[in-house]
Amino acid sequence: MSANTVFWAFFLTWLAGLSTGIGGLIVYFAKTTNTKFLSFSLGFSAGVMIYVSFVEIFAHGRNLLGEYLGPKAGYAATAASFFAGVLLAALIDRMVPSYENPHEARTVEEARGRPSEWAGAGLFKTGVLTAVIVTVHNFPEGLATFTASLDSLRFGIPIAIAVAIHNIPEGISISLPVYYATGSRRKALFYSFASGLAEPLGAAAGYVFLKGIFNDAALGLVFGLVAGIMVFISLDQLLPTAEKYGEHHLAAYGLVSGMAVMAVSLLLFA
Repeated sequence: MSANTVFWAFFLTWLAGLSTGIGGLIVYFAKTTNTKFLSFSLGFSAGVMIYVSFVEIFAHGRNLLGEYLGPKAGYAATAASFFAGVLLAALIDRMVPSYENPHEARTVEEARGRPSEWAGAGLFKTGVLTAVIVTVHNFPEGLATFTASLDSLRFGIPIAIAVAIHNIPEGISISLPVYYATGSRRKALFYSFASGLAEPLGAAAGYVFLKGIFNDAALGLVFGLVAGIMVFISLDQLLPTAEKYGEHHLAAYGLVSGMAVMAVSLLLFA
């Protein structure tokens, strides 16, 4: 791994993580929520993640492990690491109470109409708890973005964009309770941006792990794990959230568009 490659992988992961702050900013400047745009965008993110996970990341992990263990054992190891990634993402998601889940669909209109509801539950506590939850969620996403970018920027960049889009609703979930509790935009934006730092932290952990035992077998297992994480995020979080915004067909069109854009980008930069 060259220093330049590592730098760009960290940079993309950092940008993707800090997009939670965009959600915090949107709340203060948008009077209404463009649900059509959100439905399409979230579907697009899912399409990018699902396509690249199965077509590139899983396949690349299988090839690496196949060379190390043999074709059949390599495939079995890749499949095992894929489902381990699914399980890891599912366990993290199960830790989150449904009423605090930052992946629940929210609109600006709903957020502005909920101060009295949040006040009964403790506004500041709600916002901080959501920030902690998002931080836990973002850790494996940071590993996924970093690992993909480390291997090749041709699919690392689209993944970083997809994760960034995914993080915007999370920023809304964090900033609104903190803002209504404290009256401070600065604090609200601080917590929404800070939660995104979990993604570069996840990247740092991945870098330490890969640097310490860097070989084809370890990298192949990590690729399988990353593919599982991203597929679960897409199926459990992105697509259901797009559906909850009430635009089923736009979510489906976004899904297919994301796959198509990912396919074209992989072809152009092959």
